[in-house]
This record gives sequence, C-alpha cells and structure tokens, in this order.
Amino acid sequence: QVQLVESGGGLVQTGGSLRLSCTASGLTFNQYTMAWFRQPPGKDREFVASHIHKDGSTYYADSVKGRFTISRDIAKNTVYLQMNKLKPEDAAVYYCNAINTYDHYWGQGTQVTVSS
Repeated sequence: QVQLVESGGGLVQTGGSLRLSCTASGLTFNQYTMAWFRQPPGKDREFVASHIHKDGSTYYADSVKGRFTISRDIAKNTVYLQMNKLKPEDAAVYYCNAINTYDHYWGQGTQVTVSS
C-alpha cells in the first residue's frame, strides 16, 4: 500500500520560513517524480514545484521561484519543500504528489497559514 505522509505545516508570520516534508512508503521512491501542489481556500489546486526522478531537474511555479526549494533524500524516501519569505498568498493546504508513467499518488495534505 502506497502512502505519502506530509508534515511540517503550521502558522508562520509573513517573511518567515517553513520546511515541509513528505515521506513515501510502498513505492520505489527513485522511480517517481515528486511534486508539491497547494490549494488555497476557495481555489483550485495548483502546482508549486517538482523534482524529476530521471535527471534531478526541478521546476517551480512563477509565484514561488527564488523563495521555495524542492529537494529529495533518496535514503529517507523523503521530499522536502523549503519555503522562505512566506507571503499571505502562500497560505494553503500543501499536498505531496508522486507520479510516473504508470501511477499517481497524493498525500493527505498539510496546512500552511501565513499571518500578515
């Protein structure tokens, strides 16, 4: 059974930092592209960042470029999202995503709240 478990969300002030973690089990971690998405209140889920398993390349939404960093620790089956200089518009439920040609999995989400 595949599980993606996110952690690290919470309440932070504008300009602060948080690091989200997503630990995967039940899958071969280095065969999946890992990504983060978020869903702000009342809005659709949107792409935040991804880490491509084949070559290690990373991609970011324009809104987070230069502030967020995605990274992967294969030994720990964990993907991270370091979020710096947080803004109120970054507040959302953040979801971890694992995808390859054959499968697609989501975590349960972790709440990030940014106070102004």
